[in-house]
Amino acid sequence: MTAELNLTRDPAHLRHGSNIGQPLTRTEGVLKVTGKARYAADNHPPAMAYAVIATSCIARGRVTALDVAAAKRHPDVIDVMTPAHKPELAEDPDAKGNPFAFRMELLQSDEVRYANQAIAVVIAETLEAATEGAALLSPRYQVEIARVGLDAGEAYAPPVVGIGNPAEVRHGDIDAGLAAASKLTDATYETPAQYHNAMEPHAIVAVWDGDRLFIDTPSQGMAMAQMRIGGLFGIPPANIHINSPFLGGGFGSKGLVSGPQVLGIMAAKLVGRPVKLVLRRSQMYGPVGHRSATRQRIRIGTDDAGLLIALDHEARITTSSFDDFYEPAADASHTLYASPAIRTAHEAVRVDTGTPLFMRAPGEATGSIALESAIDEAAFACGIDPLEFRLKNYSEVEPITGKPFSSKALRQCYAKAAERFGWAGRPLKPRQMRDDNGFLVGWGMGTATFPALMFQGNARAVIRADGRGVMESGAHDMGQGAWTAFTQISADALGLELDQISFLSGTSDLPDAGIAGGSAHTATVGAAIHNAGAAAIAKLAELATSDQRSPLFGAGNAGVVARGGRLHRRDDDTRSESYAEILTRAGVAEVEANGTGAADPAAQSQYAMHAHGAVFAEVKVDPELGQIRATRLVGAFAAGRIINPLMVQSQLRGGMIWGLSFALHEEAVMDHRSGRILNANLAEYHVPVNADVPPMEVITVDEHDPHVNPLGIKGVGEIGITGSAGAVANAVWHATGIRVRRFPIKIEELVMGLG
Repeated sequence: MTAELNLTRDPAHLRHGSNIGQPLTRTEGVLKVTGKARYAADNHPPAMAYAVIATSCIARGRVTALDVAAAKRHPDVIDVMTPAHKPELAEDPDAKGNPFAFRMELLQSDEVRYANQAIAVVIAETLEAATEGAALLSPRYQVEIARVGLDAGEAYAPPVVGIGNPAEVRHGDIDAGLAAASKLTDATYETPAQYHNAMEPHAIVAVWDGDRLFIDTPSQGMAMAQMRIGGLFGIPPANIHINSPFLGGGFGSKGLVSGPQVLGIMAAKLVGRPVKLVLRRSQMYGPVGHRSATRQRIRIGTDDAGLLIALDHEARITTSSFDDFYEPAADASHTLYASPAIRTAHEAVRVDTGTPLFMRAPGEATGSIALESAIDEAAFACGIDPLEFRLKNYSEVEPITGKPFSSKALRQCYAKAAERFGWAGRPLKPRQMRDDNGFLVGWGMGTATFPALMFQGNARAVIRADGRGVMESGAHDMGQGAWTAFTQISADALGLELDQISFLSGTSDLPDAGIAGGSAHTATVGAAIHNAGAAAIAKLAELATSDQRSPLFGAGNAGVVARGGRLHRRDDDTRSESYAEILTRAGVAEVEANGTGAADPAAQSQYAMHAHGAVFAEVKVDPELGQIRATRLVGAFAAGRIINPLMVQSQLRGGMIWGLSFALHEEAVMDHRSGRILNANLAEYHVPVNADVPPMEVITVDEHDPHVNPLGIKGVGEIGITGSAGAVANAVWHATGIRVRRFPIKIEELVMGLG
């Protein structure tokens, strides 16, 4: 029999005090604020040595000499790992065994592919000695001219973009649509390279014990890391124990094991001692992924009524000289606006950088700022308010596939955010509003969207004879509140209170939770927890309903409900029994069950699954100096079932701040002569600080989506970027009348036009 759980009911019918839906504070919060949360670099096993990477200061060429002898003369240097002196690997690090096996630099040769590439590793008794030893290497190079920028070489059509998406998609006759258009918008936008800057840098503490490996390292996907490391070192993945309970941010950069982490493992093998390796902030600009630069041309054709009849989105993107990851920027035009003709296409240019990889909202972030700016331009060309234009062209189905959206809450997002913002009465023409101080005021909006993804993850549930429950899953908490949300789901899955639950997470010996990426982790692991809990309750119910001594005997047909650590007959709530009573009488110490969460192929084939939202922004611009300040942001989001409103608000605010950063702040500045990043630090790589962040309001729109997954959960980690960046950019235009198409928007782009 299958027990009915509170978790399976509609949220409106959940009993008062249900853990799901409550704005609980973080379960690990006290550990973090008291400094007791142990991150990877906080671990210090006995006899531990320190490793420091020596990195290349050129972007292309070869290392011709390293003064290894000078480094080894340092009294505390233990060894220097170089291409000529390193442990042998079982696999070529340049091999591509699967779509997630990206090439990494593990001292396989003296070739330099990009600036900041590892060219040697110094291992010493202290961090200071290892740092000094790396400086003593004094590398010499054979330098080749670096290829930098979107015009660095001949463009080519990539085989795929993202993970397996076609590089070009056509729907309808795009040429005929553009030719027939009454109004044609044709604009090109550029976005810069951006780099992950999680507070916690990539780090590893590696300990070998024969052919067994124990590592502390931040990971968004421990099982994938086990597979990759096991292949490189020729050991079974089960021989690798990864400890990763806390991550100080990831944003995609910790989804796959990176070269520096593997170099730490190699260093430990070389010296036969535990080794710690932590990247300096500047060393994160290269080997651990980034968001590639893009140049996007968007052509929008509309008819006399302001309806889209053609949407053409072309994106040029950069990738590394030696590997293949292609930012799917143009794919942002697949899912929002109805048009009988849509084409998206990508071309790529190889440059001398580290390989770009997944970065928060890959493709959607870069593509949406261009798309939402172009939609705004098209609305103005048609003389239609931007909100009205979007509502007019909103698609009830996914335009490319024709599949209906599993939920149609976007119109509610538009309405609620616009009302709260006060959008009504906005002047259509730009540069019509000023504040009391004479600053130009502009209002802009953008539509937010992100796919509602699910991967595969597992969980194990245990109900003990003392009435307590344990839920286990090797899940990942990057600071987004996953640990808290999973504990809430676990409590409801087992019909227990929070203080009766132990949720175990963050180590690779627990059930594989899949990868924490794509805003899919809560849905994936939450479904696994739900299913594991249901299976454990079913085992418990079988014990009770088949035991003549139980008040639940014979309730198999009627069924039972799990609540408050007791099983109740569904048809007679007064007949119940505690978990402890059931197990003690049966002489069973505990019941255990496993659960798996995964997408439903039938539902995915029938429905288009997305989270949606709308963001409205206000900016003020100094008419003489061109200084921009965002002064208000209001966002409304429909993101399925909300497990913890407090955490969801935090995630959506964080995404909106990143969108603001995308529009006004963030950019990696490249020296075109050397191929080096000039602002590889947090002083000059600009991200918003508290003074840059305006008052923000986040509205969550109630949404019951029965098709997306059993719990109705959608992700919130990335969607906030996708509408916010375009909203801010459009507000700047509305304030100034100057359409800046190169991001981030800078003072120099405005000041001449404002004069």
